[in-house]
Amino acid sequence: MLTYPGRIQSKLPNVGTTIFTVMSRLALEHNAINLSQGFPDFDCAKDLRDQLTKAVNSGFNQYPPMAGIPILRERIAEKMARLYSVDYDPEHEITVVPGATYGIFTAVASFIRPGDEVIMFEPTYDCYQPAVETAGGTSVFVPLEAPDYHVDWSKVQAAITPRTRMIMLNTPHNPTATVLSAEDMRVLEGLLRGTDIVVVSDEVYEHIVFDGHAHQSATRFPGLAERTLFVSSFGKTYSVTGWKMGYVCAPKELTTEFRKVHQFNAFVSNAPVQYAFAEYMKNPAPYLELAAFYQAKRDLFREGIAASRFRLMPSRGTFFQCVGYEAITDERDTDLAVRLTKERGVASIPVSVFYHQPRYDKVLRFCFAKSDDTLKRGAEILCKI
Repeated sequence: MLTYPGRIQSKLPNVGTTIFTVMSRLALEHNAINLSQGFPDFDCAKDLRDQLTKAVNSGFNQYPPMAGIPILRERIAEKMARLYSVDYDPEHEITVVPGATYGIFTAVASFIRPGDEVIMFEPTYDCYQPAVETAGGTSVFVPLEAPDYHVDWSKVQAAITPRTRMIMLNTPHNPTATVLSAEDMRVLEGLLRGTDIVVVSDEVYEHIVFDGHAHQSATRFPGLAERTLFVSSFGKTYSVTGWKMGYVCAPKELTTEFRKVHQFNAFVSNAPVQYAFAEYMKNPAPYLELAAFYQAKRDLFREGIAASRFRLMPSRGTFFQCVGYEAITDERDTDLAVRLTKERGVASIPVSVFYHQPRYDKVLRFCFAKSDDTLKRGAEILCKI
């Protein structure tokens, strides 16, 4: 082992290993059912795998265009028009990127300078604040309101200052499984009118909204679409999180700046994977049917733990279910999550880790993007606690 002889001034002195890595590793060590990290334990569609094999064997293994292969960007434009009635120019307004987290980080790096403020909602997905701090910006946190994690827009208005450069949206929301409504979007649209504030809208669970509701993308609303970098994920949509592929849609002026950073960061995204998605997206059924698929899993898991002492919270989107455990123990959620993994064999995510300062509301997050057998076994254990 080598030792660096100098002094390191960390840009992220308070950041350690992500909770997802920690809990998945703990689950593996203790042979626990992993309902913590948000990835399926089942494989993607055979047709998609076949398309990837075909692309590799067809020789699509060298650098693709920096912004993504044209046919895939065209497919994305078609999808955005079909779902949200918004027209993006595939050449100048859509960029294929190596994962949604990358897209978010690059968006922040493209627009945030030292002294700029970025508003984000708590509990906050864990990649937002580090991206802002790395760029030299300041994170401004607006708490979602208990017990249903709704937005108090008067607090957002109060948080906006002359230094506000960006607002981070996340709907459907990870970790709370809540969704923003059309009225939420219209209020935000009004708040930002006449400002230079940019919106980064993390919509990786855009196709997973339950109970017949339509996803209210920021791109549906002209006053938001004109200032929004929309970020989505092929991995979440097609059950291939390990392929690390996503895309960013934004007006030409924003995309130009985004690509300036992108070309010197990753430069391009995986070529054969792009060709596979382009072919697979010819059929919209897989993403159109995704909400019903995951709603069935949500309902199975909720029914499985209905008789437990956990308090079921609403799950309106994503593939997560939050539960309160105040009837079970006074432990901190971080301690309970570890204990349940080690002693009971079920791994979860403690929601307190998504706050910038300690806040223990006695809430755990479980992932139901698992096989039915996995969910049944996990629920059986949780009912015995």
